[in-house]
Amino acid sequence: MKNLNELFYDLNLLYYEYDKFTHKIIVDNNHAKDDIYKEFIKLTYTLTKNNIQFFIDENKDIVLSTKDNFFVRLKQRFQNIVSNVKNYNRDIYVLNNCNIKNAKNIPMITTVPIVEKINLEGYDALIFTSKNAITYLNEISTSWKSIPSYVIAPQTAKTIKSLGGNLTYTGKTKHGDEFAYEIIELLRNKKVLYVGGEKTVSNLVQILNDNDIECIHKPIYKTICNKYPTKITLPKNSTIIFSSPSTVECFFNNVVWDDSFKLISIGKTTANFFPKNITPIISEVTSIQGCVQKALSLEN
Repeated sequence: MKNLNELFYDLNLLYYEYDKFTHKIIVDNNHAKDDIYKEFIKLTYTLTKNNIQFFIDENKDIVLSTKDNFFVRLKQRFQNIVSNVKNYNRDIYVLNNCNIKNAKNIPMITTVPIVEKINLEGYDALIFTSKNAITYLNEISTSWKSIPSYVIAPQTAKTIKSLGGNLTYTGKTKHGDEFAYEIIELLRNKKVLYVGGEKTVSNLVQILNDNDIECIHKPIYKTICNKYPTKITLPKNSTIIFSSPSTVECFFNNVVWDDSFKLISIGKTTANFFPKNITPIISEVTSIQGCVQKALSLEN
């Protein structure tokens, strides 16, 4: 039998995320029930096929357990309650508007569109590494929905599906340069448009062009730092989650630094933008939910 990480890697899940700290597969209920249900069937079938026992808790999460009876479920319910109480007042901060359980929001960036029209004729594929790019593109034109879309990570893929786009491939490594190498063979002999922000931090376009794939970058939005009237003072031992290089820059412009802070980076690219004297913890799961789960696993 494959280990769990290999199993979930192969499934390429969008609406379920494995949390190794609680040994649960956590569902994202903020999407269409039909899409979630299809993935639920695929996931539970795979677990059963691999003789991995499980049950569904009151949150509709999938609990991986060697036993399933009334007392085991009661114990899990009690653990969930204790965790909720324990984590309610944890000082965990997300630097955007994403509503994530057990985290507080301090928005550090704002995105704004920079184009009013776009020509998508002649392109065989679209690449997205940001859900903001999809949202802004959809406001300009809906013609993108018929073009195959290649996206870097599940959160971006969810946006494609929710808007009715043609989701063709979701990245598995979820890092910019690695994602480029993943899709080289899939994009052979195709004309590709990378729709994104004004600033790019990966070598995705160069890697594809170096491998004889015609890829053009079209920026349709830009990111700007929010400016707070006075610098923000956070509690000591706060855990702060950084989801992009922009959040790193804007955080240090707006927050009073304290050496007791614990910093979590969503990935390796973002980690490269921290000051040289600060080393963040890199989340094993490249999603904000995964970063929050990582933060909850840390001891104060």
